Amino acid sequence: MAEPTVLIIACGALAKEIVELQRLNGWSPIRIQCLPAELHNRPERIPAAVEAAIEKYRDVYDQLFVAYADCGTGGALDKLLRRYGIERLPGAHCYEFYAGSKAFAALAEHEPASFYLTDFLARHFDRLVKRGLGLDRHPELMPEYFGNYKRLVYLSQAESAQLETAARGHADYLGLAFEHWHTGLGPVGQEIGEHLVQWRN
Repeated sequence: MAEPTVLIIACGALAKEIVELQRLNGWSPIRIQCLPAELHNRPERIPAAVEAAIEKYRDVYDQLFVAYADCGTGGALDKLLRRYGIERLPGAHCYEFYAGSKAFAALAEHEPASFYLTDFLARHFDRLVKRGLGLDRHPELMPEYFGNYKRLVYLSQAESAQLETAARGHADYLGLAFEHWHTGLGPVGQEIGEHLVQWRN
């Protein structure tokens, strides 16, 4: 009997990491369809984009899974997924499932006024933060966006001195204290792996 085919509808900001997890774990029945990472800045558009992908692929694959957290949709994504009976990654945002819920709760409790970066955001900071928020054209907006933050926490998935240096530079640009936590891919890999076992059974 053939393995069920599984499609992960993923945030584009997770593409590199999910592809790496697929390679490391030999997840042969999984295919990945990424949505634009720019939705990170427009969370109100995420449910409609996810629904369009579900409608396009739900008759093509045996199982669908959504590699988004709530990501600022205010529960709208969960409401959509309940209609289709599709599950997603746990948590309020990608920082939580990268770090693991317990570790992230400790980070947030220690300093609630934290701005978080992942490898993807450290790599694409200029495009998604500087230009995405208009800070390159209107630096006077900096206090409005970041005036209430105290530190930048870099949650790294890969061990990269280059990305760590970039993240430190981003913290300096924002005028925030810098902290680095290496999460690896363990928590998110475990979550997807557990669902894959369920699908195979």
